[in-house]
Amino acid sequence: MATEAKLLTVQFLKWMAERPRSYAEVRAAWSSTCPLNCAWEDAITDDLVERGADGHLALTARGHARLTEAGVAPVISASSSAP
Repeated sequence: MATEAKLLTVQFLKWMAERPRSYAEVRAAWSSTCPLNCAWEDAITDDLVERGADGHLALTARGHARLTEAGVAPVISASSSAP
């Protein structure tokens, strides 16, 4: 299960790297009643994502490093720099 959880975390981080996400968007897309499937909660706890001044969640430097360690190149959309 640990490997599966790590894969879900990497998948979540890749999704987050596309653009800043609102808390509501993250909650809607990644909520789960399964205690083993809480990739976004683990990412917050592990300081891989943070809430910005505008309230959106985005990857931290540590989150970007985790993607690099996993060999995943995030797809950054053209709208990622938009407010």
